[in-house]
Amino acid sequence: MALRHSRLEVPVLAGSDYKMNYNPALDGLRGVAIMLVILSHAHVPMFDGAFFGVDLFFVLSGFLITSLLLVEFNQHGKLDYWRFYRRRFYRLMPALALFLLAYCIFAPLIWPELTDVYTDSLVSILYLADYGIAFFDSPDTILHMWSLSVEEHFYLIWPPLLVLLLRHATPGKVWRSIALLWLLAWAWRVMWVAQGQQFYEIFFRFDTRATGLLAGALLAALMIEKPAFTQHIKKHFAHLMWFPLAVPLLMEMAWDNQQAMVWGITIVECAALVVLMAVQKQSGLVYDMLCAPALLKLGKLSYGVYLWHYPVVRYLRAEFSWPVVVVLSLVISVALSALSFYTIERWALRIRDGKHDGKRAPKAIPARQGRIEPWLQGGGHGSAAKLVMSARGHDD
Repeated sequence: MALRHSRLEVPVLAGSDYKMNYNPALDGLRGVAIMLVILSHAHVPMFDGAFFGVDLFFVLSGFLITSLLLVEFNQHGKLDYWRFYRRRFYRLMPALALFLLAYCIFAPLIWPELTDVYTDSLVSILYLADYGIAFFDSPDTILHMWSLSVEEHFYLIWPPLLVLLLRHATPGKVWRSIALLWLLAWAWRVMWVAQGQQFYEIFFRFDTRATGLLAGALLAALMIEKPAFTQHIKKHFAHLMWFPLAVPLLMEMAWDNQQAMVWGITIVECAALVVLMAVQKQSGLVYDMLCAPALLKLGKLSYGVYLWHYPVVRYLRAEFSWPVVVVLSLVISVALSALSFYTIERWALRIRDGKHDGKRAPKAIPARQGRIEPWLQGGGHGSAAKLVMSARGHDD
């Protein structure tokens, strides 16, 4: 029987292992995000603004992590912090450590003029790259480490903060507190723009880039609590599709354009929320597009591709034109990511899931089963939980 010690009474979404149903469209969205990042770093014409791809990752991370935390809190009235951080460690650290080890070995051979290889690696593995880049220009050749640091800071801060909100918010109204945090985080970023801080000092920091993670967290709370206005959203959902359609217009927004900090990021975050809502039914045009086989395969390896792509792109773009850089960097990064995933990452996941000795972990006592219908699915069609978690994706 599920424990009910919390003030927030929400339906039980999954069993006591906290796993949710797999939605392949989320892997497809990861595939889109990583392609945008590669196009940006390859300096593809008319894709200067493809750096917004990382905001898709942020929104997706906030949504999935908060969904899992809300499920666990509903069942037990508390969070197992040690379990949460242990799972994050085994999912993220082995692949990162392997990448940084390879970087320390091969970077001095490829770029003998570099003097900060080991310093950059240390800053990266300690997840300090976001503030390191913003204020100390470190790391440089592996500059892409900043977004991993942003997400790691969210993982450290968000679970206890979410519990605090759950224990003090009006039952069923925690979404209001998260919405306020999202608004305050946006205002905090805009304040630094208004004060004339440099673009890169704002772009890379956790405190100025937390909005995407909070936007995803807000959607997770809304889909569970279902306040009355969500019915209005469901009724007029077609009008929200203008947000995703607006994203291509942002692709020409140049780096160093402060308007990206003021409203560009917000549009992308809203677009990501709309896409996430649209695919919850696991049907329809958006869902089918994101379930394209190539996008699914790329999305499942997106974490590793993100790790490996930047040094590869940086090396190739010094020698080749952008079409060659895009193709070669994608092929090489996918190959390295697959090698990493099917070796050290799978080993780490087996340890994380208690399968390192060849035996499955003992089954937990099942929690009381409930029903929850996705926002955009009509009455009578909900069976099990439709919130989703990919077992091999960027955030599991």
